[in-house]
Amino acid sequence: MIKPCSGRLLAVSSFLLVMLAPARADSPGVLWQSTSQMVMEGMPFSPPPNTVKFCAARDSTQPPPSPPGQNCTVSNQQRNGNKVTWDTQCTGQMDMTGHGEITYDSDDSYTGVIELTAEGTTMKINLTGKKIGDCDKPIG
Repeated sequence: MIKPCSGRLLAVSSFLLVMLAPARADSPGVLWQSTSQMVMEGMPFSPPPNTVKFCAARDSTQPPPSPPGQNCTVSNQQRNGNKVTWDTQCTGQMDMTGHGEITYDSDDSYTGVIELTAEGTTMKINLTGKKIGDCDKPIG
């Protein structure tokens, strides 16, 4: 049961990162590498970190589609200086609610955390990301 849950949560965290990532003004998109590490209290081990690369649109105003099998909505998204916060609610294969926060340590990197509750269990996903280049086909 832990493996399907962790896979869906990693997909949701990747979705949220794509939606919130900034991009450079001189290219159609920016290529980011993002690593997420799920931590569940009381679990004797943590799943391995998940690293993904994605191209974020510079001028996107619409979030990308939800992960397969999930329909996620983001609300209360706010940016204050170098910090972005949001609430999320997902339905589909697994109903989840949560809150996320990312702090941009520089124009090229961020750290953050998403706290989610699913099936009565609370989990935390630690996030790190770094800009690794430009890209031509941004999503979102």
